[in-house]
Amino acid sequence: MRIRNAALGDLDRIMQIYAHARQFMTEQGNPRQWAQRSWPPEELIRNDIESGRCYVCVDEADLPHAVFYYDQGSHIEPSYDEITDGGWIGAEHYGVVHRIATDGSRRGLGAFCLNWAFSRAGHLRIDTHPDNHPMQGLLQKLGFRYCGIIHIEEEGDPRYAYEKL
Repeated sequence: MRIRNAALGDLDRIMQIYAHARQFMTEQGNPRQWAQRSWPPEELIRNDIESGRCYVCVDEADLPHAVFYYDQGSHIEPSYDEITDGGWIGAEHYGVVHRIATDGSRRGLGAFCLNWAFSRAGHLRIDTHPDNHPMQGLLQKLGFRYCGIIHIEEEGDPRYAYEKL
C-alpha cells in the first residue's frame, strides 16, 4: 500500500469509498455524521483533488482503498481556533486530516493513512463526531490525545478534537 495525491480520474472510486463509509457509520450507530447529509459532496472532493489536498491509499494495481484530506500550516482549520472543555496541547503549526474513509476491504488502512500524515507534520490534529466510536478508538490506539470540543460552523453537532505530537 502507498499514499499518493488523488487525481480527477479517481473521483468515482473515491465517491464509492465515501458511500461505503456512510453505510458503515450508520451500521455502527453513527448516521448523523455523514449519512443524513450524503457527506461529503462530490463538488467538495473535486475541489480537494484540484487543490492537491486529497490523498488516496492505493494497492499494487493503483486502486484506491482509502481517501482523506490532508493539509499543514498555521491556522489552517478555522474551526479549531475555538476549543471548549479543554485545549490544544501543541504549537500553531500542525497537520490536519479530514474526511478519512476506507472501503472496508483491508484492515489497518485508517491507521496507515494517519501514520503517513503524522510522519509529514510531526504534529497532527483531527476531529470526529461523538457517535464515531470506531474512529475514537483508532485515534486513542495511535496515541492521539483527546483535547476538547470544537464546533463546525455549518453543522449543529459538536466534534471531539484530538491531537498528536
